Amino acid sequence: MGVDFGEKRVGVALSDASATLASPLETLRRRSGQRPPLKALANIAREHEVERIVLGLPLPLSGEEDDWCAEVRRVGDALSARTGLEVVYVDERFTSRRAERAVRSSGLKRSDREEKARVDAGAAALILQAFLDGAPVR
Repeated sequence: MGVDFGEKRVGVALSDASATLASPLETLRRRSGQRPPLKALANIAREHEVERIVLGLPLPLSGEEDDWCAEVRRVGDALSARTGLEVVYVDERFTSRRAERAVRSSGLKRSDREEKARVDAGAAALILQAFLDGAPVR
């Protein structure tokens, strides 16, 4: 399961049974000041019999981890504790931009193309696909 963890939304993606191809699943909404949706993520993992969670690590251009990376790692630790699954981290730089471009060129009508949730789930799929393709974990 791939996860694009953001301040407002959390994109989720799954791979096919052969762990070859990642596809967007859904986007969870986060309310400002509320805890991360760990229960919902754990339920998705359980429902889809997930074996590992791949969480995008939002490194800045410098490549050095910052406070937001630390927050994402805290969420990953909590998700691992809740599910009993291994959580690995993949550099997610530019995944949202790539997902946005893909959605724009998809042929969907304009209102659907501009839906941010679609982009976040697409970014989660790119994160998971990078892991499936052998991207280094951090």
